[in-house]
Amino acid sequence: MAKNRRDRNSWGGFSEKTYEWSSEEEEPVKKAGPVQVLIVKDDHSFELDETALNRILLSEAVRDKEVVAVSVAGAFRKGKSFLMDFMLRYMYNQESVDWVGDYNEPLTGFSWRGGSERETTGIQIWSEVFLINKPDGKKVAVLLMDTQGTFDSQSTLRDSATVFALSTMISSIQVYNLSQNVQEDDLQHLQLFTEYGRLAMEEIFLKPFQATAEANNLAAVATAKDTYNKKMEEICGGDKPFLAPNDLQTKHLELKEESVKLFRGVKKMGGEEFSRRYLQQLESEIDELYIQYIKHNDSKNIFHAARTPATLFVVIFITYVIAGVTGFIGLDIIASLCNMIMGLTLITLCTWAYIRYSGEYRELGAVIDQVAAALWDQALYKLYSAAATHRHLYHQAFPAPKSESTEQSEKKKI
Repeated sequence: MAKNRRDRNSWGGFSEKTYEWSSEEEEPVKKAGPVQVLIVKDDHSFELDETALNRILLSEAVRDKEVVAVSVAGAFRKGKSFLMDFMLRYMYNQESVDWVGDYNEPLTGFSWRGGSERETTGIQIWSEVFLINKPDGKKVAVLLMDTQGTFDSQSTLRDSATVFALSTMISSIQVYNLSQNVQEDDLQHLQLFTEYGRLAMEEIFLKPFQATAEANNLAAVATAKDTYNKKMEEICGGDKPFLAPNDLQTKHLELKEESVKLFRGVKKMGGEEFSRRYLQQLESEIDELYIQYIKHNDSKNIFHAARTPATLFVVIFITYVIAGVTGFIGLDIIASLCNMIMGLTLITLCTWAYIRYSGEYRELGAVIDQVAAALWDQALYKLYSAAATHRHLYHQAFPAPKSESTEQSEKKKI
């Protein structure tokens, strides 16, 4: 700002001089331009610049007014910013018939250039908000929004989906920019990105911006399986007592059905046919978890835990008796063989006890448990069943004589 001031010259007189000064409180008028509101970071994450957004939307002219957001989205290097600059030219020259301007007039506004590298990143909003009267006389604030192009060499599919879906959700009108005729893949990309936005608008508990429909279904499988796992832990977890096998199976079926309902209730991409194989995968993984819970629950059963030492002790007792009998009648070879088996079994029992106590050599302990279980199932249990069956048949063939009191009571009934 210029100001005239009378200063005394070297001859003692006064002369007029002009000084340039400016007040620190006086702010220069800023020219309208694009403002970055969604920032893309190097690690492919996003940051919202709330300060810049507040500066635009909370100004006195715009505050408390309805907002109409107009955006342009589409593939990169296809002229989105170029088209947006023509929208700006129209908004600034609405009353002019020749709003397009002269052919040689530079197209300014949002930054654009030729070449193969992307120009716009994230989401930019024009700093000046245009107030437009609706047909009913109500004023609305019009925002012009430029977005990052999809499928450039520096962005991932998730980046493209995030920017596209966000702009779709917040835009009143969105222009899907295509430089050529509509192709099938253009429609597929549009469906994919708008599907992300639809899932986010429905406020589902999944992250809406998954990479693909496969990842979306896998996330639903993981959520349903995690629900089953947590509730089974509450029923038969490590600090819970032994649960009857029938009750455990009943709880498993209830929780499995609940997890399947949860999976089906989640909004997923790809349709019912695409999700069917993931439903089968969920059921298969839940069944595998159930088998693990059965083993974990059985380990809490004192009789199940004592099966291995009981089996080994029975083998020791049987071989001891046989060795004594055969030695008494002179069959020294059989007696020696039984004594050797008894000694090996005793060593195995001591080894198993040490493994259980120390927690070392767990693989060897598992082998001993498997051998003892096979011996019980294939030999001892069958011998016990055969003996019980033989006893039952014997009592049927040769019933015990009835006592006189029993016979008299039966006669009285007759």
